[in-house]
Amino acid sequence: MGLYFLPFEKELVNYHKKLETAQTFGKEQEIKEIEEKIEELRKKIYKNLDEWQIALVARHPNRPYFLDYVERIFSDFVEIHGDRNFGDDKAIVGGFAYLEDMPVCIIGQQKGRDTKEKIYRNFGMPKPEGYRKALRIMKLAEKFQKPIITFVDTPGAYPGIDAEERGQAEAIARNLREMSKLRVPVITVIIGEGGSGGALGIAVANRVLILEYSIYSVISPEGCASILWKDSAKADEAAKALKFTANHLKEFGIVDEIVPEPVGGAHVDYDKVSKTLKKHLIKNLESLSSMSVTEIVNDRYLRFRKIGEFLEVNA
Repeated sequence: MGLYFLPFEKELVNYHKKLETAQTFGKEQEIKEIEEKIEELRKKIYKNLDEWQIALVARHPNRPYFLDYVERIFSDFVEIHGDRNFGDDKAIVGGFAYLEDMPVCIIGQQKGRDTKEKIYRNFGMPKPEGYRKALRIMKLAEKFQKPIITFVDTPGAYPGIDAEERGQAEAIARNLREMSKLRVPVITVIIGEGGSGGALGIAVANRVLILEYSIYSVISPEGCASILWKDSAKADEAAKALKFTANHLKEFGIVDEIVPEPVGGAHVDYDKVSKTLKKHLIKNLESLSSMSVTEIVNDRYLRFRKIGEFLEVNA
């Protein structure tokens, strides 16, 4: 993957050019000085990102995807294909693996890097068969009493005619109902962008974690701007209004934990962010493993009942 700079990272471009030149000529002292300057500048830039800038980081083309985390966090992954009804949706990948010595079920939305893979993965937008495949794998996990970990990274469920013809809304709704009743622990991690029902279709969990520069929202900022102002160019204004960043979501009780990212975002250091996320997953699994089946189901139910709580007062 080549270097890619977001609009607010323009100051970094010249330093990276200088770094390439220094590396070409093997100037070790100069390389060290430039790397330190880049790190210092990154800290300054990422200290006060606004909501729209965070959305751009969440969509960064070099950001680690689900399979990048599978490679670094889990071992002995065995993928399961197909929904046993229509086909095998490549936008959702799932199966069984080990987290340290714990057997777990893992499911995630997978985007593509280049044009060929993006088309193959349908840009990370699942169709009904993807959600049905995910549910089939979850039911297997429940049958064999294995905890479930899902990774959310999608702009939303695929809105095409073929998906609607095969029952897109019904497939997502069924997942919401069935996930709420699963008799095993469920942990969800928002690793990039979590868009609308397409994200929620695999995110009804006991614990919801989010990476520091990820977003989770009922609609994209562009979609929101198109509805409110009839102008998708006002996406930055919509982003502020949506309050879909990790800190806002934690404040509202939508997510339970924020997983720190390296300075500059997860794409700067895949191994570091994976190591951090792994610790969070193990901690939460150990916490949930002490619960009885009844406690697990009730815990999930109460978690969602608390969202959007309000108090009535007499005027």
